[in-house]
Amino acid sequence: MNRLNPRNPLVIDARELQRRPGSMQEVSRVVGAPEDLGTDVIAVPAGSPVALELRLESVLEGILVSGSVSTTAIGACVRCLETATYPVDATLQELFAYPERAAHHHEVDAESVEDDERELVDDLIDLEPSLRDTVVPALPFQPVCRVDCPGLCSECGALLADDPDHHHDTFDPRWASLSGLLDETGPGSTETEKRN
Repeated sequence: MNRLNPRNPLVIDARELQRRPGSMQEVSRVVGAPEDLGTDVIAVPAGSPVALELRLESVLEGILVSGSVSTTAIGACVRCLETATYPVDATLQELFAYPERAAHHHEVDAESVEDDERELVDDLIDLEPSLRDTVVPALPFQPVCRVDCPGLCSECGALLADDPDHHHDTFDPRWASLSGLLDETGPGSTETEKRN
């Protein structure tokens, strides 16, 4: 496992809490978003502020981190392609196991232990993977700039929000022969009247 940089704002020093079950520490900080925090359609821009309000609790297995994550994601509206901003307020909860506990779990019950179990590394907690696991699922699958966005005109691509009365007089070529028949006979006339 790679060593962590304690100066990284997404790394928390947990030395004060280790081996003291029941002790607690509160962490409140604003960090810059890491790269690729999102999906292909919507993401939190790298470096933009992410507010963390966290509580660290020492438990027998390790350190339990819980709290809230607040930030803003930006993407393209799936209806009109304009910029869509989406406020993210998500709940983070993750247990960071002591290395010897995690190793013991892997040996005793390897099948039931998840591969992505978090561990303390040199008394440090790396929040970045947990931040991703919290923020990405909270993002909309199909972002919209507003709930009632009318989108684009399917005929010409015009932005319908700018012109609510926008429309096209469409002519369906399948009706062309019928309209020609109507022109020949005139409204209200029938073939029998034409013959007479």
